[in-house]
Order: sequence, then structure tokens, then C-alpha cells
Amino acid sequence: MDYCVIGFGSRAPTKLLEVITSIDGQIHPYGSISLQHALSKPPYRRLIANTNKPCSQLPTTTAGSEDANTHPYKGIYYCLPTINDWMKPGTSGSIGGSYVRDAVLKGVPVTVYDPLLDTLLTDPSSVMMSFSKLDMQAANQLSSTGSHATVIVVGGGGREHALATALAKSPQVAKVVCAPGNGGTAVEGGKISNAGCGQSNDEIVKLAKEIKADMVVVGPEQPLVDGIVDELKLKCPGVRAFGPTKAASILESSKAFSKDFFKDCGIRTASYENFTDIKSALEYVSNLPENKRVVVKASGLAAGKGVLIPETKEAAMQAVNEIMGDKTFGSAGDTCVIEEFMTGPEASCLAFCDGTTAKLMPAAQDHKRAMDNDKGLNTGGMGAYAPAPVVTKDWQDEIEDMCIRTVEKMAERGTPYVGVLYAGIMLTPEGPSMLEYNCRFGDPETEVVLPLLETDLYETFKACCDGNLGEVDVRFKDGFSACTVICAALGYPEKYPKGLKVTGLQEAAGIDGVKVYHAGTSLASGDTLTSGGRVLAVTGMSRGLKNAIKTAYSGVSKINFTDEHGAGKMHNRTDIAHRAANAKLRIGVLGSTRGTALGPVIEAIKEGRLNAEIVAVVSNRSKAPILDKGRSLGPTVVTKFVSCKGLTRPQYDSEVTSILVAAGAEVVLCVGFMRILSSDFCDFWAGKAVNVHPSLLPLHAGMMDLQVHQDVLDSKEVESGCTVHYVEEEVDSGATLVQKRCPVEEGDTAETLKARVQKLEGEAFCEAIEKLTKKSISYADAGVDIVAGAELVEQIKSDCKSTQRPGCDASLGGFGSLFDLGKAGYAGDDVVIVGATDGVGTKLVIAQGAGIHQHVGVDLVAMCVNDLVVTGAEPLFFLDYYATGSLNVSEAAAVVSGIAEGCRQAGCVLSGGETAEMPSMYKPGDYDLGGFAVGAVRRGDILPVNVGKGNVLIGIESSGIHSNGFSLVRKLLKKEGLEWGDVAPWGDGVETVAENLLTPTKIYVKAVMSVIKRKLMNGSAHITGGGLLENLNRSLTKDTDAVVTYHPPLTPTFKWMQQASGLDDGEMLKTFNNGVGFILIVEEKNVEECLRVLKEEGGEEGFVMGKLVEGKGEVRVECKLD
Repeated sequence: MDYCVIGFGSRAPTKLLEVITSIDGQIHPYGSISLQHALSKPPYRRLIANTNKPCSQLPTTTAGSEDANTHPYKGIYYCLPTINDWMKPGTSGSIGGSYVRDAVLKGVPVTVYDPLLDTLLTDPSSVMMSFSKLDMQAANQLSSTGSHATVIVVGGGGREHALATALAKSPQVAKVVCAPGNGGTAVEGGKISNAGCGQSNDEIVKLAKEIKADMVVVGPEQPLVDGIVDELKLKCPGVRAFGPTKAASILESSKAFSKDFFKDCGIRTASYENFTDIKSALEYVSNLPENKRVVVKASGLAAGKGVLIPETKEAAMQAVNEIMGDKTFGSAGDTCVIEEFMTGPEASCLAFCDGTTAKLMPAAQDHKRAMDNDKGLNTGGMGAYAPAPVVTKDWQDEIEDMCIRTVEKMAERGTPYVGVLYAGIMLTPEGPSMLEYNCRFGDPETEVVLPLLETDLYETFKACCDGNLGEVDVRFKDGFSACTVICAALGYPEKYPKGLKVTGLQEAAGIDGVKVYHAGTSLASGDTLTSGGRVLAVTGMSRGLKNAIKTAYSGVSKINFTDEHGAGKMHNRTDIAHRAANAKLRIGVLGSTRGTALGPVIEAIKEGRLNAEIVAVVSNRSKAPILDKGRSLGPTVVTKFVSCKGLTRPQYDSEVTSILVAAGAEVVLCVGFMRILSSDFCDFWAGKAVNVHPSLLPLHAGMMDLQVHQDVLDSKEVESGCTVHYVEEEVDSGATLVQKRCPVEEGDTAETLKARVQKLEGEAFCEAIEKLTKKSISYADAGVDIVAGAELVEQIKSDCKSTQRPGCDASLGGFGSLFDLGKAGYAGDDVVIVGATDGVGTKLVIAQGAGIHQHVGVDLVAMCVNDLVVTGAEPLFFLDYYATGSLNVSEAAAVVSGIAEGCRQAGCVLSGGETAEMPSMYKPGDYDLGGFAVGAVRRGDILPVNVGKGNVLIGIESSGIHSNGFSLVRKLLKKEGLEWGDVAPWGDGVETVAENLLTPTKIYVKAVMSVIKRKLMNGSAHITGGGLLENLNRSLTKDTDAVVTYHPPLTPTFKWMQQASGLDDGEMLKTFNNGVGFILIVEEKNVEECLRVLKEEGGEEGFVMGKLVEGKGEVRVECKLD
């Protein structure tokens, strides 16, 4: 039986761990990310499901049931939330609380953890009483006018816009006043406004008194160093000030102090020397070895520009002169810090601090250089993303410990640190090393981290100011990433224009997951104008980093800055977070022997043939040579022996897993690991752990080493080899990933065959790793994103509703779609139901390559309903099938919007559909479509009827290529060197190739049904794949031929296709519609009336193309295409 833990977030209380360690059953975490890691380590050594999900995904219970036996879980463990988390809809606290309250009433055993009292409540009456107390607190808070706080945010950049936005989400906050704010905060609306004053100490104190502020949040560093917090404490004692005092701000204002401070605290940092005398500094540099690189820093505040990174000794001497001699940075260079040059990736780590402890936020990484690929001048930051995958769980814990030690040491010296501590970290081979501290939120890190915060920001700030941060569960959205792209004025960071008009803000803000923060904007006559270099910070948030990047850039694509001539003057980097999104696959290794098969993997990684890195090597044998391989890779690789003495198999596997997870391993290679793995391990690493077996499985499964090879020889097999397969509880039963083969040679022994097979094992592992790097390997990404699916349903509801017609109301979410034929006008026994199904084909390749998705939905409907009307049936309802490797909500919504538009044109209802997310079937970014149309016709009206000699052919124009022939089209484009975004050489000089080719298929329902209802038509043909020659004949009788004597002139599109391909007329007529999308077969007496009805009622100009004559059911074209 299964159990669940709900709402523990970053908490892992010892009392709870001791209780649930002994549970006999699988434990599923919801909103409880820390429990998984804490339980896997000693002394608990308990693996729980590797599926920490948001509380919104808690399984539903049986409606109306009062019986605990029907509940999905045998027992529940729940952490009481903060009052704001309890009150706020959609949070872990509110969702989890409702779920748990219902479970208690049904008799399900529930244990509640009270974090304030560090107590476990198990009695149902005590549990319900704890909920009642929260209800009462919530009621009191809602009714209390004193709880509606006014907050001042000091500053006017993107950081302050992000702070104001996050604070305004709190139910405790009534007003957020920005001083001075910017053009974005001026129009944000709701609780947010600008004060119209500056940010000097006197102005902020005056403002706080005037508006009776409850809290002041300080954004920039200068007001902190100027003592704004001290001023507020002295002159506004009732106002909470979030930020350090002037004395505590010395961590940023003096690099010399902070370096000495790191040393006192035992915080890893680069070796250094501080100098107040230029002569001593120059002498120190001159005595350095020639190849010794250093970093030269002005100790004081220098607007982020006082750090110089010379590449030679001469350049280092020049840097010292620049700082201390030339006073380039003024008094900030009175003291100079010269430190060792470190290598490794950098990370920005922000921590909330309350004077006694610290809580770390997800690590971020920013991009300082102005241009792509980290080229160009340094800037204040051109973008950032979080969480940074390079910061592992162990490193996150280590960095948080550095921050805690810092806060504790500051308290010891009588300068308690309250506010946010921004640690600049270098991730060196020895581990995280402290570069410097800043005493405020970073920019653009704030814009990327705060959107991920799930906890109430005001509540967190208040706890920091009051010294009780430990009582607040600071949690962030599980599984979500954020990416921020800075939109700068062209020319930044050098000379750049101001007063540019900003456009596209509303369009960008309308994209799901996008938030635009203003940094350097102002308002004038209703327009937003640029007023600085870094103008906007566009943040995209989504599940997974790649989706977050895509979301951010979709927002950026809508925005532009234009001068008075309409010229674009905006610059942004196009590669923010791309390196992390395509980061190396992190591999953990388990081995018991030499690990021979690991050698080729190591070589392939070194040579760059594999986009992977080994992060951990673990063995159950203390002297296993594979551990030496791990140590040879350097100190960044965790290399450990774990003894199994006194441990059960699940306990051992749990401890091993804790090491692998802490090292950041994403997949596990079992390289000669001589242990049977537990079901807990196999479940945890499902789809992410692989083993190599020295045979062609399933042959010789369950055997080991020489036994396998001897069995191959005894069986007189002619070939052998190795198999890399996924690890499952049943030994050697997992799905095969790679097999490599070799012959069994005459005279082979078990030893010689083993040597031959062993050479293949490393190659097989390399191929397996290549396959693993080509797809997402996280557990969540291996299945369907239910949250994204739900978001899609919400987005498309209005589109579907707009298609409703008598017989169906187009509501979504049921198991089936009901349609009342009677209400649609088709009551009676003579009604025949007609179905048609089709897809869009390789036209989707162009849509996906060009990122234009709204038209293919119309194509899908057209291909189905146009077939329906050929039978005389009226389309009634439509269903779609959308299959993808990874659901992108905005793309899918655009497709469905197109489907709805097609249904509106066809007069049918979009009554339902299926969205299938299948990572193993489709590559990321790919999707496929299927459509199903159902119509009705009276039995006596079914077409074709009375088709014969003398009937006339009437054509209707196509709108373009429609949805057939695109395999050839793509080859022609490649041959001619054309890209999707190039101007179409056959067009009007404006349309791109993609825009022209993606013109949707024309829907002929309205026109053709107007003719059908007047019984003017004997038959028809929809010209699709196979062109006119292979579609018109489907409506002919065996004794008639269709003779085409007129064909409309080829449009420029088709002329270009014929010229580029060299196809003759016959092949063109078999491949494309060539401008004729539909042909009607009518009696000669009805031609004139048919043409009139087509024009006046159907809105189409028909034209006579030929006649039917006596023949053999063939189509003859007796005119040329021109």
C-alpha cells in the first residue's frame, strides 16, 4: 500500500524522518522536495518515489465515498503551512490542506507536522483542531485592516519592478510604492504605483512617514552603504527595513574586509593580498611567477566596474596603476585587492537572511558580455537563468552553509546581517569558492529567481526583519525554470540612444509564462520610451529550462525599440542559457571491478565525442580499480567506497543513490557492478540506469562473466556480443538500448571470447550515452506533463466554444462527444453518417521549422471536410489528434485555434480531441496531426449520382499548394538554397517562403453545399495527393472519360515549382493541384445556374474546364499548363 507526504517543501524534520523510515510501502512526495534527499542518506537510507510533484497533482478520491479503503493512500503525512500559504488559492498549503481535511473525514490515518512546535499530531481531533486554528487566523487576517501593509521599494530598475510585482502578490500587502520606480511600475496597475520622489535617505524617510509605510525594501547597493536602514530605524522605528545596516554592508563596500572575513569564517576563497600602498602592490606583482595570473580589484564600490582581469604580469602592473595611481575608480581604489585567478563556471547565489541564519534561493547564472558567445564588452548583465544545473544539491548545501556562517559571524561581531546576501561563486575543481558578496538582490538575477518563488515574499521579508526566518518554509516551484533576456538599446554598453519608442509590450505580456520587467523606461504622451541602456528584462517561466528559454524569446520576438524614422534600435543576446540547456549529460558510475568498459567512455568524453561528464564513481569494494579511474578524473568527480556491511539491499542502494543525486548524476552506468539492485533503486532510477551484459540478451540472461562465454561456446553459437540495457528489478530483463556483435571463432576459449566481447562493451556504452543525450532523461519528462495539458485545455476552450452548432455544444473534458442528429436537422431513418480522416503531411515540417503554427489547423479540417462534401454530406462535427514529443502549450494552442477556424469555415463543431505527449516517439519540437470529420446526408442525396457522358466539369480555384506535394517542395527549396525566412522568389516581394507555402488549404464546404442543396451537382472531386489526374477519376464511371480542355493559368507559385523541378505537364498534374482545388460534375443544363450559385451564395468564381465523354474511366488533359 502507498503513502504520501505533502507540503514539506524545503523542510526535512528529524521526527518525521524517524517515523516514515519504518513504513512498509512506497512513499510519494508532493511539494516535498527535501524529504527525498534527506531520507536517502544515513542514518535513514530509505528511497522514496523519484517523482516529487506539485500538490495540484494529488490523485483524486472517489466522489461521494466516505470509506478510507477507497482512498489512494493508506496514510498521509502533512506539514502545516504558513497562514498565507493556507489562504492563497493554488498553493501547496491550500490544495494540500483541502486534500488532507477530506482524507481525515474519510478515516484515512493522517499525521500532521507543526513546524512551529516541532510536533507530530496523529489524533484526528488534534489534526482537525490545527486546521481550525489556521481557518481562524485566516479569518482574522482578512477582517483586520491592520494587516494590509504598505511597502516602499527603493530603486528604479528591473530588479525593483520584479520585487514590486512579487510583493504585490501577497494578500497582506495593500500597496507597493516604488521610489522612484520606472515606466513599467508606473503602468503596472493594481497595488503598484510610483511615488514621484528620488531614493535619497531623506526622501525615503519622508515618504515612509507620509504614506505610513509598514516596510521599506531597498534594491540598489548605494542607499544601503549610505545608511538608509540605519536612518529608518532611527527616524521611523515602526517601519521594517529589509536590507543590511551600513555596518553590515561592509561585506560589499570593502572587498579587503570581505576577503579577510572569508578567511576568518573558513570560507573557501582565492588566495589574496590587500594593499593600501601602490609601491607594495607593484612589488608584489613584479615578484609573481611569469605564468601566475591574478585578478586586481578596487576594494570599494565602483558601480560594478572595479574588477580587472589582466592576462599578463605587465597588464597586472597596469591594472594596479589604474586603480591606485590614476584613481580611475576614485576612493574605491584607496585599497587594492590582488587575488589568485580562478577557473570554472560562476554562479549567483542569493540568500534570505534574518540576522541569525540564511536560506538559499536556487542558484542562477548570468551573462555579462554584450554579444553572443560571451563576446564583446562587459555589461550589467544581458540575461540569466535559474535554477543553474551546474550547482548540484551538495554544492547548493555547501554554499548555503557559507551564507549561514557569514550571518552567524556578522552577529558575533555586533553587526547582524538582515536582508539578502548575494554570493558570487566560482565553481572550482575543489568545490564552490567565494568570489565576493553583494548586499542586495542582483540584476538580472532577481527577475529570474523571484518568479520561481512559491512562498509569499512579503511574509519572507517580514520574517527576516523580525528574526524568525526559520518559521517560514521558503520554497520554490518544483520542476520549473526561468530565463530572462535583457532588451537593450542598440550600442549599449557604449554610446546608445535614448527616447526610443518601445512597441510590442502588450503582445509579449499576452504570451503564457512571459513577464516583462522594465529597467530603463519612462512614459511620455501615452508611449513607453527608453531611458537607459538596459531597457527591459523579459522573463519566461515554464517546466524545464528549454521551455523557459523558448518562452522568454517568444516574448522578446514581439518587442522592438524604434527611432523617429521607424528604424529598429533594440539589441539582445540570442544565446541566453543555451549552453546550460545543452549541458553535458551527468553520469554516475557503479562498479566492483576494473571497469574496463569505462575506459572508452572516458576517452570519448575527453576527445569531445560525447556530450557528457562523469560526476561520481561508487564501488562496493574498497580496493576496486574502478575507483582509481574515478580519482584520475580529478577532484570534481565524487569517488567513494560504500560498505554494505550491516545494511539491507534497499538501505545500501539508498545510500548509494544519495551520493549519486548529490553529485548531480542524471543517469547511472553499471560497469561490472557485482550486486543485485533492489526494487527501490530500480524504481528510483527507472529509465535512467543502464547495465552492460556480455551476451546478446535475452540469451544467457542471469549468467555472469566467464560463465556467459562458456555457455555461448557450449551452445555452439556462431556469434556473441554485448547488450546495454535498462536496469530493472528482474536481472537482465530491461529493454535493450544497444547491442554489439562479434563472431565466435574456431578454437575460442571462454577467456579469448571474453576479451573480444569486452572490447565491444566500451563502444556499446558510448553509443548508449549518445542515445541518452538525445532525449530528456528526467522522470517527469519521460511522461506526460499533466499541468501543461490542463493549461492547453483552458486556452482552447473559447476556440472550441466558438464552433458550436445545433446538436453539440462543444464542451471539453468528457469521455466522449455527443451529437444529436435530430437537432442538426437529420432526424429520420434515411440518414447516413459519413466519416473522413486525414492529416497534413510534411507541410508540418515547414510549420515547425518556421514557427508558424496557426494555419496547419485549417489545413487539417480542410483535408477532411472537403472529402466529406464529395459524398454530398454536410460536415457536422470534427475531432483532432495532436501528438508531440514535448507539449508546448502556445504551439498546441495555435494549432487548435486554426482547427477551430477551419471548423467555423466548414460550419461544423470542434467537439473534442486528443493530445498525446510521447517523448519516445517524437523529437522535441516535432508534432503530428490527425483529423476526423463526421457528416450526414439523406440516403437519396448521396453523391455521385447519374454521372455520365455530356456532364460538364466546373473548377474552383485553390488557395495555393494546399497540403500535398510538400516532400518535393522541400527538396526544391534545398536545391535552390532557400530558407523558410527568405523572401519567396515567386511572390510579391514581401511574403517569406514559409508564409506563402503555409497559406491554408481552402475549405469548399460553403460553396459546394450551396450547390448540393439545390441538387445542381451529380458528383465532384477534391484535388489532393495525386493531383487532378488521380482524383477526378475517382468520381467517374467505368464507361466515361473526363476531357479537360481548359486549365486556368498557373499562379507564380506553381510556375516556379515547374521551372525549379523540370517536371512536364503530366507530372505536374499528378503532383500538385496547380491552382484547381475542387471540381464539380454537373449536367449541361445546370451549368449556368451552378456558376451563379457558386458566386452569389458560395463566394467562389467557378469556371468550365471540360466535359465527360464515352471512355474507360480515365482523365485526359487536352490543354497545356501555362
